[in-house]
Amino acid sequence: MPARRRGVIMKPDDGYIAYIVNPKSGASSHKLSGRRFGTYLVERGFDVRFQLTESLEHACTLATDAAVDYDCAMIVVVGGDGTVREVAHGLEGSDKPLLIVPAGTENLLANELGFDEKLKTIITTFEAGYVRPLDLGSANEKCFSSVVGFGFDGEVVKQVSRQRQGHISHADYFWPLWRTFWTYEFSPMSVEVDGKEIFSGRGLVFVGNISRYALGLQILHHADFSDGLLDVCIYKCASRLHLLKHSVMTVLKQHAFSSDVIYQQGSSITVSSDNPNIETEIDGDPGPSLPVKIRVIPQAVNIMVPKGAKPAGIRTRIIRAIG
Repeated sequence: MPARRRGVIMKPDDGYIAYIVNPKSGASSHKLSGRRFGTYLVERGFDVRFQLTESLEHACTLATDAAVDYDCAMIVVVGGDGTVREVAHGLEGSDKPLLIVPAGTENLLANELGFDEKLKTIITTFEAGYVRPLDLGSANEKCFSSVVGFGFDGEVVKQVSRQRQGHISHADYFWPLWRTFWTYEFSPMSVEVDGKEIFSGRGLVFVGNISRYALGLQILHHADFSDGLLDVCIYKCASRLHLLKHSVMTVLKQHAFSSDVIYQQGSSITVSSDNPNIETEIDGDPGPSLPVKIRVIPQAVNIMVPKGAKPAGIRTRIIRAIG
């Protein structure tokens, strides 16, 4: 069962708001919401301390400093999945609430929480003060908030990262996806969940904390970001034709019923392979080399969520991506 929400209504005399902004994340229209929300807070008398990140590591450091500062009441992060992940990592164990202003390409966690990038949604979320605990994950001691992918997915992210120059868009994924589809070799992997091997063979592996992945695909459809567990989805796959079949079944939300898909939950997952060159990705960034040991960090962060919101679906995300 999802953890119960609690109210945290912020007042100006509660303390200052650490406002952490990645100036390189997202298009100008996304950054505008961040600026406008900051102005909204200042106009209502809040002490807002704006801080620009210089790197992902710097984002984590800024959040860590805010977490231990007695005078800081809450943290706002303006950025994409990588920035949000590092700020959440810096706040691990703190009871101070975190509010996301999505400003990246995909915004996986923000979409899962029900944010739609509209200023009104951000303001109403802040004013309502609904907070839920957010689990985090650790992959070889590297924090993640959303999804870790192994194999095909990791290869695509590797290629996108190589050609990246500043902000990326959905279009930047087209050629990496196309090239990977035609050249990818499905190497065998082994997966253990809570000490028991559940798979050994060729396939695609996803481990995560959220139910919807890129473009709203419900790969980890049972995942709940505050249930203290990580979800594991394994597609048995050894060919391009098999990959196409899995893709269609996932879009139709029928993949969980397939005999060639394994779905489990657990708190400790290990993915290994005799092939050390299998690529991995963490929240859309290149991940660590195999073997990868993953563990859940239950209720690591308190995060503000829109009241009654649901994760954005495929249609909403496609429309948003097109603009």
